[in-house]
Amino acid sequence: MGTGIVLEGGAMRGMFTAGVIDVMLENNIEFAGAVGVSAGAVFGCNLKSKQIGRAIRYNKRFAKDWRYCSVRSLLLTGDMFGAEFCYEKVPFHYDPFDLKTYRSNPMPLYAVMTDVDTGKAVYKRLDEGSGLDMLYFRASASMPLASRPVEILGRSYLDGGMTDSIPLRFMQKKGYEKNVVVLTQPQDYVKEPMRDMRVIGALLKKYPRMVRALGRRHIMYNKETAYVYKCRDEGSVFVIQPPEPLHINHTEHDPEELQRVYDIGRRTMEANLEDLKAFMNRGDGVKGPF
Repeated sequence: MGTGIVLEGGAMRGMFTAGVIDVMLENNIEFAGAVGVSAGAVFGCNLKSKQIGRAIRYNKRFAKDWRYCSVRSLLLTGDMFGAEFCYEKVPFHYDPFDLKTYRSNPMPLYAVMTDVDTGKAVYKRLDEGSGLDMLYFRASASMPLASRPVEILGRSYLDGGMTDSIPLRFMQKKGYEKNVVVLTQPQDYVKEPMRDMRVIGALLKKYPRMVRALGRRHIMYNKETAYVYKCRDEGSVFVIQPPEPLHINHTEHDPEELQRVYDIGRRTMEANLEDLKAFMNRGDGVKGPF
């Protein structure tokens, strides 16, 4: 089936992923399938629409606009990242999403979200890039407490990172034996349990199964990274990740900080470019390391 790509989330750590994707696009690197979680989905969609520079451009342009991301937006709309502004005004008016290219690109793109009632991951293939697809993109990146649940066809969803932060197994089950995994944390990162779970549980008591998933998220995440590195060592996965912690706020408003993390992504991808090409051109994706 060719090589798949898995894009982790991480809020504004996603600027690292944006830099990685732009270098891939500049070098005509294409994938047979893709899955993105949270920021990995909303920035990774530009891989399918082939819009080099779009993610860093609009994030810097609107970094200080309260409609894009602010406590004011949270208080007025219920969403830290303003739903109407981020998912209607920006992609269809201010920095248009190339729907024609997105729809004509045969690469399937999946987004991961969490069903707030079941506390389980849900995967949606997004072929249109608008309408319900944009709602699913929004759901994938809607962080609990900072966002309202996104209601779609009778179900309610929030951030996919709560239940499947690095959906490598999902891609393997789809038939992609060889995958590139873009992480936004360095290799020595270990996720710790969430603090203030009692407070979080009280605030989200309407969704006990989602709260349970949040309480176990660190276990899930650390198991998934361990599995990614195991597959890398066996030769079926190529990992791209920052060499050091990115140290960027989840709701970063400084355009220079966004540019800094984006540039780290570009440099990291450029340094790995030839090895990535060798990995993707290798016929057998399941035997020993290249």
